[in-house]
This record gives sequence, structure tokens and C-alpha cells, in this order.
Amino acid sequence: MCGIAGFWSSDGATDDAEAVLRGMAGAVRHRGPDDEGTWWDPAAGIGFAHRRLAIIDLSADGHQPMKSASGRFVIIYNGEVYNFPDLRRELVERGVAFRGRSDTEVMLGAIECRGLHEAVRGFSGMFAFALFDRATRSLSLVRDRLGEKPLYYARFGRTLLFGSELKALRAHPAWRGDIDRGALALFLRHNYIAAPYSIYRNVRKVAPGTILTFREPGAEPVEAVYWSAREIAEAGVAAPAAGSDEELTEQLDVLLRQVVRREMVADVPLGAFLSGGIDSSLIVAMMQAESDRPVRTFTIGFHERAYSEAEHAKAVARHLGTDHTELYVTPAETLAVVPKLPTLYDEPFADSSQVPTFLVSELARSQVTVSLSGDGGDELFGGYDRYFVGERLRRWLRPVPGGVGRGLARAIRAWSPQQWDRGLNRLGGVRRAIAWSVTGDRLHKLADVLDRGSDRAMYLDLMSHWRDAEQVVLEAREPPTVLSHSSRWADVGELLHWMMYVDLVSYLPDDILVKVDRASMGVSLESRAPYLDHTVAEFAWRLPLGVKVRQGRGKWIVRQLLDRYVPHHLVDRPKMGFGVPLELWLRGPLRQWAEALLAPSRLAREGFFEPEAVTCKWVEHQQGIRNWHYLLWDVLMFQAWLEAQ
Repeated sequence: MCGIAGFWSSDGATDDAEAVLRGMAGAVRHRGPDDEGTWWDPAAGIGFAHRRLAIIDLSADGHQPMKSASGRFVIIYNGEVYNFPDLRRELVERGVAFRGRSDTEVMLGAIECRGLHEAVRGFSGMFAFALFDRATRSLSLVRDRLGEKPLYYARFGRTLLFGSELKALRAHPAWRGDIDRGALALFLRHNYIAAPYSIYRNVRKVAPGTILTFREPGAEPVEAVYWSAREIAEAGVAAPAAGSDEELTEQLDVLLRQVVRREMVADVPLGAFLSGGIDSSLIVAMMQAESDRPVRTFTIGFHERAYSEAEHAKAVARHLGTDHTELYVTPAETLAVVPKLPTLYDEPFADSSQVPTFLVSELARSQVTVSLSGDGGDELFGGYDRYFVGERLRRWLRPVPGGVGRGLARAIRAWSPQQWDRGLNRLGGVRRAIAWSVTGDRLHKLADVLDRGSDRAMYLDLMSHWRDAEQVVLEAREPPTVLSHSSRWADVGELLHWMMYVDLVSYLPDDILVKVDRASMGVSLESRAPYLDHTVAEFAWRLPLGVKVRQGRGKWIVRQLLDRYVPHHLVDRPKMGFGVPLELWLRGPLRQWAEALLAPSRLAREGFFEPEAVTCKWVEHQQGIRNWHYLLWDVLMFQAWLEAQ
């Protein structure tokens, strides 16, 4: 795992190019503390910079930037290609010689033998890389299939900048940052900024599964999609796998074990995050089955039991016999992470589980350099509770005519959330058992859904924080996303499959994987996600929906598989989020910090938000009228980021 950066300019030779490249590399030093390298071609006006976190082949033979054997190609690369031993054997049979053992050298060998596009289709792993072809004088930016590794690019006149994080681009003297108000509105809606957009108007993210090729620095790139999640999803649903439940479970067992075995290869200490939930427990169980020594596992615990899964993780670790480390963090230790977030995440990002994710990454890095995780299981196998909320709402609301639904919404809003809570608290006996999970806030959210006209619009509401983001962000116009525009939807039939698809191509790469990448790389830890191997993703989409979701519960086949490794009672419990008590923090220890950032005079002076809209939410939250912590955290994370620029 590494940090990459570079620039290509047709403005002529740059006298201080090497110093600029070192500055760009230094900005992402945390991604690669083990080594630094630069390459500069004054005739072409292109330079690469690299920071290395050495995982495979710790010797100088893995140094980057790296040239191919012929000298035609130069690469800087962030990530891991897990099947490089197989590729290496194939290339050796074709007469290719290697000087070292790194996957980078194997990638270059494959590109020289097969060409970039065919070679990339043969890579299995997580990666983002820049490749300069000295023969054709073209630059290609390449990102892995599911978006595990980040890659930004920007053009300023005749200069092209690119790198793993925005801070690397900002280190170049050509940088000019102009905040994109449309992207800011997207951020308020979803708490992340979906690719290809970024917080800056002229900066874009390379889309997952894509190769962008630039013939010159100031020109539009040629885009080639080498792996399409949409095509995979549509093909899988159209031709589902045949077989009994037992046969399909066995196939998943064999496939996932193979992937886990491959992702455990490293020349440095390796471990795993263990929450005690289904996905991480299965990955750890398979790691332990593949290992002849106890696997190192790591869990963060909170003294507030409502936010902690540490006891569950300990029970799973005890059963599997792992070398388990847990750390119970205090509120003060947790709050101490908040000031680091703007620099750590580098563009506004407001998934509050970013805080515990950083803490567990920091804990793991104290003992290992690589950690496996269970990320991706929910999107691929239907694990989120909201999928079933969406399905239930669809069934309940289908018979309700639009006018009746809107009337019911008005009736719900006639009582405040507090009034609903008081009324619901008076319910007793059977009625209390029925309504135990209903709150005033949830009823008001239901009212919002009742106003919508379709299943897909309903899901957009479920995935939205600020539903009126264009009115909150001044002069903003939201750009289209896969959630908001039907032309980007996959034809996968069932609503539940559609929800899984849009999460796979938006929420997963732009929220979950951003969160994990920045938190782990912020402490120089490589995080690997076996569920996100493309062979697992392709297999998951070939599974019939009834194998993934059964009796109103998701991940049915994953649960069946986990039963082979871990007793059912250790993991059979309601899904928990990886959160922190933001609602209380904003009324307590973070109140003074937040009030300073949200001061109406400050908001008016900066000119990004409608002060009255934000102030209204803040006052209602402080008075306990509504719980607006998600919406307020979005604004606060932008404000903190803006202050740090």
C-alpha cells in the first residue's frame, strides 16, 4: 500500500520539478513511510512521485517509480495485486525475467506482454496506478473494480495533476481550489461526495473499474471501462446459478477461503479487524482455518454498551483461538480524534463511524502492518436493515393512493416527534411490544417517504440526510448520481436487488471504502477486504435473491456458511452500527466547538450555507425537539474542513 502523485505539463521544463515532486510525495507520507522515490522526464514534462508502505518484497527491488524491463513503461502504484504469483509463473513460461519479487514488477511484465487493457483485466486485487507509455507519450490512470483505492486528477490549463489524495495535488504550484457548490449539496444529502465529483470544481475521481488515458495533459481523457458492476449485476440476475442451498453454500466456502488465503500473503505482520458481527467473524474464521498460528485480531470497545460490540468479538475470538487485542476507549480519547478528521479525510466526509474506524486502525497498527476486514458483505449479500425497511414500506404503501399518503403525512406532522414519543410511551402490554421500535423521529421520516411517488424515490429519501440540500447550500445545483438518475440504474428486477446495486456503486466506494482507506492509511496500515475480490462479487450477483435474503433477513447464505465455523448463538443478534454518541456529544462536550463553527454570522460571512436553515436545526437539536445530529455533523465536517484549508 502506498501513496502516489504526479504531474504532466506541456508548459515546458520545470526547473524545480524534483522539489515539487518531493513535496507532493511528502503530502502523502503517511500512506508510505518506508521509502520515497521520484522520476522526472524533462523532455515529456512528466513526473511521478511515490511513498512506499512495503508489504511484498521489502528490498530495494520493490522501489518505485518503476520502469519496465524494456524501459517503455513507468509506473507508480498503490495497492495489491493478489494473484501476482500466478501471473508471474505465466510470464516466466513466456520468457520474462524478473529481478525481484514485487507485484509491481509483475504488473509491468504483464502490461508489456499483453497491453494495458488486457493485463488489467487479469489483475485481481485493489489498486490505483499511473502508467506512462514513453513510446506513445500517453498517461493512463487506472482504478480497481470496486473502488478500494482512491485516485484523483485535475487539470489547470496545460498541467495535469494526479494522486492518491487531494493534499498531494494541493502541493503543486499550479493548484487552484474552487469549491463546487453542487458537490457540497451532494455531500449534505449523503454525507459523502460520490465519484466522479470532488469538493473542488475542477477535480475529479477516477471511477472504479475504469482506465483514463490522456494523450496530452490539457486534453480530455479517453475512458475505457474494463469491468462494469452494472453488467455483472444484470448478467447475474438474468442467469442465476443453479444448485441446492447446500451446494451454493459450499461453492461460496471454497471461493472465499481461496480469496482469504491469497490475501493473507505478506512479508510483514498481518491481522484482522473483528467486530463480532457476521462478516468480520467469517473472515477471521477462515483466516484461522488457513493459519498454523493464532491470527491477531483487534476490537475497539466503548463503555457505553449501546455502542460496543467488544464482548461479542471477544467471544468469537475465544472460540476461534485468535490472539485477540481489545481496547476500551474513553469518551475523551474518542473525542480527541475529531480535530484530526479534516486533515485525515482531506475532503468533507461525515460518516461518524470514521472515528472508531480510525481508533481500531490505530490499535491494529501497533502490532501489524496489514489487517483484513469484512467490508462489502452487506452490499453483496443484502445485509443492511434499510433494505428490509424499504421492502416493508413498499408493501405497506402500495395500496395507499398518493392523495391518501400525503394526507397521512400531514396527520403525522401534526404532532411533533416529542409528542409522538410521549404518546408511544403510554402504550403498554401487547401494543408496547408491537411499537417498541417506533419513535417520533422515525414517524416523521415515514411522513417524508409518504410524500414520495415511487419505490426508488423512497430509497433516495432513506439514503438522504438534507433532503432540501439545494436550498441549504447557496447557489447550488446537485449533479446527477446513480441514485437520482434512472439512466444509471441497472436492470435487476426486484427492488431489493436494485437497492443493493446502487449501494455497491455509490455508498460502498464513496462512503465505506473512503472511510476505511483514510483511517487505515492515516496510521500507515494496509486494509484488505476479501469480500471485494471481483470473483466473490460476481458469484454473489449470480446467487438467486432467495439465497441472499430469506424470512426477512439478509446474508442468509453467509449465515449458513458461518455456522460451519462459529456457533450460531455467538453471532445471531441484531445488526449494530459502528457509531459514536454524536447526539449527546453535540449537546455536551462538542457543543462549544460546534457553536463556533455554526455561528450564523460566520455562516453568512463564508457564504456557503443558508444560516437560518442550519441554525433552526441546531436550536431544535439543543432543545431536544428533534435529533438532527446526522445533518449537523455534515455541516460541521465541512466547516471544520474549510477551517483547516
